[in-house]
Amino acid sequence: MKTVAALIFALFATTVFAQTSASCEAKAVSKDGKPLAGAAKTSTIKKCQADIKVTCESKAVSESGKKLSGAAKSSFVKKCESEAG
Repeated sequence: MKTVAALIFALFATTVFAQTSASCEAKAVSKDGKPLAGAAKTSTIKKCQADIKVTCESKAVSESGKKLSGAAKSSFVKKCESEAG
């Protein structure tokens, strides 16, 4: 049963990462509107993904205002990241 749950979670996490990555890749353009390439593109995408994660983790609070932890936090962050992407 744990294996099935782990597999489902891995599939979900991969999908979320792909959506977030596509969103960040679309934002990887230069000031003149041309798509970035190489190291600049990679750096921009990594920064974008990190920004999304930090933003989602800061929003992971319960209705009573306490920080979420464990599975509740993971679930919230994954959902937040997929909506951002």
